[in-house]
Amino acid sequence: MFVEKLKLVVFVPVDYASQVREAIGDAGAGSFGHYSHWSFSVRGVGRFKPGPGAQPFRGQIGRLEEVDEERIEVVLERAQLGAVLKALRQSHPYEEVAFEVYPLLDISL
Repeated sequence: MFVEKLKLVVFVPVDYASQVREAIGDAGAGSFGHYSHWSFSVRGVGRFKPGPGAQPFRGQIGRLEEVDEERIEVVLERAQLGAVLKALRQSHPYEEVAFEVYPLLDISL
């Protein structure tokens, strides 16, 4: 077993979710068989408090903020990670993008 594919999880304000999904899909994320731009999303609430020196997209320095967000999940090839992360950063409105990358093992059943 070895890692060829990765799962990217990113948290984005609901009103920017389509923009981010399209950008990372155009960069190659979400390719699955004969399909492209495949993703899964679930909605939730993100919380953060901007500190001194921050330039928050939403909220105020020193004040806890809550934002309706989507958790977007996509699968991608390891070789696509650089391009997909670049597209993510360019399309996401936050100065600090919250994302996670998980290795997916190739397991034949």
